[in-house]
Amino acid sequence: MKKLKNKTIVRDSEPIASNLLEVESSLRIRLCDCSDIVFRTFEIRRKVKFMLVFVDGMVDTKTLDESLLKPLIYYDLPHRLDGIRSLKDVVQGELLPVAQAKTVSTMNDAIKELLKAGVVVFLDGERTALAINMQGGQERAIEESTSEGNIRGPKDSFTEILRTNTTLLRRRIRNPALKVESKTVGEMTNTDIAIVYVAGVVDESVLEQVRQRIDRINIDGILEAGYIEEFIEDSSFSPFPQVLNTERPDVAASSLLEGKVAIVIDGTPFVLIVPMTFWAAMQAPDDHSERFLYATAIRWIRFILVFLSLTFPSFYVAASTFHPEMIPYRLMLSIANAREVIPFPAVIEAFVMEFMFECLREAGVRLPKSVGSAVTCVGSIVIGQAAVDAGIVSAPMVIVVSVTGIASFTVPRYSFGTSMRLLRFGVLFMAGWLGFFGIAVCLIFILCHLVTLESFGIPYMLPVAPAHASMFKDVFIRVPRWKMNSRTFAVGWTNSRRKYSGKGHGET
Repeated sequence: MKKLKNKTIVRDSEPIASNLLEVESSLRIRLCDCSDIVFRTFEIRRKVKFMLVFVDGMVDTKTLDESLLKPLIYYDLPHRLDGIRSLKDVVQGELLPVAQAKTVSTMNDAIKELLKAGVVVFLDGERTALAINMQGGQERAIEESTSEGNIRGPKDSFTEILRTNTTLLRRRIRNPALKVESKTVGEMTNTDIAIVYVAGVVDESVLEQVRQRIDRINIDGILEAGYIEEFIEDSSFSPFPQVLNTERPDVAASSLLEGKVAIVIDGTPFVLIVPMTFWAAMQAPDDHSERFLYATAIRWIRFILVFLSLTFPSFYVAASTFHPEMIPYRLMLSIANAREVIPFPAVIEAFVMEFMFECLREAGVRLPKSVGSAVTCVGSIVIGQAAVDAGIVSAPMVIVVSVTGIASFTVPRYSFGTSMRLLRFGVLFMAGWLGFFGIAVCLIFILCHLVTLESFGIPYMLPVAPAHASMFKDVFIRVPRWKMNSRTFAVGWTNSRRKYSGKGHGET
């Protein structure tokens, strides 16, 4: 190790020196200008010197004092101090109350463990160090999900701590078949990632693809789940998301039981689920909490509203511009009277109103919660009424755009709803150019794209295209729970049967 023009040249595989002073000097050079790194040196009965290194604010100092410092210093526990020959003896003989402790032999490994909220213990005369996981500091408590609301079902959500998130999954699937594989991504951030799946249910080919795609990621830092999502998705230029993200543990657990893979990233409350299908994006958490009759009815209402959010303004523009004969006579007269003073064609009018609606929606998201909802509600009423009074837009167009906006809010997944919002402008342009023929061309193009799109080798429209009749029990309808004896979106055919039995009174 040497310094050259204010640059420090270090070797990643540099072994830990046996002299404690050399170790401290090397660490201070590597961690220069890091005021939050704490170095503390102690001596036990004037025979053994050791040094603790940790990051202030990332370590549970209470656990550090109670589990490590007091046993070694105040309680004078190392009775076999003369017989200690290595750090391993210290771990086995004196530090067994400390969980998740391991030895490291290089400076690079020691620093990595240190920056993962660990405490590193260096012993004078030893060429190995002890890395102890004592993660602590301020953490956000488990709260209700803010992006996926529900009426029935659990109210907890994922947090930014990886081990908290894997624990939430483990509490729901208490089976040794639930596997958690650890990986590290990011040259600078060294972000921990966990690949979670249920052995015997997951499709091994999908699991292997997940491992390979994550291993191929070469980036400086991972700060959010979206970084991983863009690297592993199949078609980056498709408007439809191919990776499902959720902050609800119950949604992630149910996906794991379907044979899917969850990717948990440290530092973000959103967990990625792969593979993703079109029908999974259309399902809400309440679909599996309510009785099947209610869930089916609400699901069909959602299908209709999602279709309206994509095509309603386009149908209005096409009908009023190219096909007025398809509108009832009295309704057409009302629309014509309202548009008599409007200086713009219907398609321009629709584009202006849709753009203003998207502006209000974005403003409501970015503004503080205390004023965001008020601004969007008041803004939409005032702007809409003022635009009608000024003769810029017609009242029917305000109604159409308002209904479209309300319908777009019924999409359960925000990323999927965003794709519908983008496609709406394309369909609207074709409607203003070619009328109903343009709308048909757009819908055919979107449908062709959907049936050819894949997520980790799984067709995006599964189980409708290709059709699997046995998997239709949770697509257009939601059959009773006791009839769902097969995994609806099973991607691994080795264990596609569920264990469902025990129907009560009234079974036929």
